[in-house]
Amino acid sequence: MAPTDTFLIMGGERAGLNSLADHGDAVIARRAHYAAFFGDVAPPAGFGIVVGNCQAESLRLVISSDALPAIRVPAVHELDAADAKRLHALLAEAAFLVVQPIRDDYRGLPLGTAQLRAALPSAARAVTVPAVRFAGLHPFQAVLRLPDFPEDPPIVAYHDVRTVAAAAGIAVPPRLPATTVREIAAASIAELRRREAMGLDVSASDLFSPVVSDLARTVNHPGNALFLPLGERIVAALGHPGQVVDPGRPILASVRAPLESWVVDAWELDDAPEPDWIVAGERVSAAAVRDAQSAYYAAHPALLAAVVERMTPLLRTWAAAA
Repeated sequence: MAPTDTFLIMGGERAGLNSLADHGDAVIARRAHYAAFFGDVAPPAGFGIVVGNCQAESLRLVISSDALPAIRVPAVHELDAADAKRLHALLAEAAFLVVQPIRDDYRGLPLGTAQLRAALPSAARAVTVPAVRFAGLHPFQAVLRLPDFPEDPPIVAYHDVRTVAAAAGIAVPPRLPATTVREIAAASIAELRRREAMGLDVSASDLFSPVVSDLARTVNHPGNALFLPLGERIVAALGHPGQVVDPGRPILASVRAPLESWVVDAWELDDAPEPDWIVAGERVSAAAVRDAQSAYYAAHPALLAAVVERMTPLLRTWAAAA
């Protein structure tokens, strides 16, 4: 993905606010969480910034050290005009920037990759990194951003091809053969490789072999098995090889999709299948998600049509395996 391309904002969970008091508490908590970004604490000397989608904070966690102190900033899709101005002011003092591909004037704000790099001091370093999706562990799953339908589906912000197919009256099997699982994985890696070839400084497409369960929690939420080696490449590109930091806990793990038995078999994983979703530490059955989303599609036929259109290639792959 070239620096001026659009990346899709992926997998953000949205929490409802029940009152003005809740809203005020959320604003206070957000400001405390991003204290250096908001100027409530001074950033460390030689600080840098990681900008991107939901994966950016995880990258910050694994690269931030005494050698490369990186301050926490909100995901790019959460920034408003005041935040964008604040980000540019910080970049003017930053020692380094790690950034995913973002188109110029993203959401009407100067948040494009090229625009952010231009805000840096002349001596600062900048490294572009890919936004990663991997379908090999969740070949039934899609995350979509539909401009005409901004709401996420209920419970989790992901669409299951089998639930969509059932709602649309399309026949697909409940599972795929191992060869098709591997084909879907290969296609997602090929797409990542195509984007990397458009001018990124660091690649990730070769980090999906061998396939292990910790590579991805969902189709767009990588796990530590991806973030740690990718972090090693970033710190090396910034001139500090060997400085990657293991956070000692699973990162980007607030939502985990089921690991189905036929996927385990396809990759010959050592892990036991996991039939449930994990959402904010709580188990949610796949049946509960399926039922809620089926009802949602039935109540929103125009949305269903848009989802089917966007998921047509995956629906065809699944239908061919019937």
